[in-house]
Amino acid sequence: MARPSRCRRVCTEPAYDGFMPIGIPCGEIMILTVDEYEVIRLIDLEKLTHEQCGQQMDISRTTVTEIYESARAKIADSIVYGKPLRIAGGHYRLCDGSVSCCQNLRKNRPHSPGATCATERSQSNENRSYL
Repeated sequence: MARPSRCRRVCTEPAYDGFMPIGIPCGEIMILTVDEYEVIRLIDLEKLTHEQCGQQMDISRTTVTEIYESARAKIADSIVYGKPLRIAGGHYRLCDGSVSCCQNLRKNRPHSPGATCATERSQSNENRSYL
């Protein structure tokens, strides 16, 4: 029996909940979870290592690598095949501000303390408007 997945710490929810190609009829929608979004943000934008990313998100380096590979495959599929990309769901909790994990992010967007990881958070994002 597999271990239950650990709740991932995310600094803030994405400012945008989706992207879609211009001039192409909408087909299958790719879903990028908020924790996948956070891994892409930390590794590709903030230039953290997988180890540093894992420490910030409170998960193991190997889990970061698995999430990163999944996220990159979804983003590539969306770009190459012109599929809309929606950012929603996932198993995460917002940072409570007790760790100095979001210093750069706070400069660009206000930071409010988050809640503990709960099923409601994972499901509530899926109800946000898109397309």
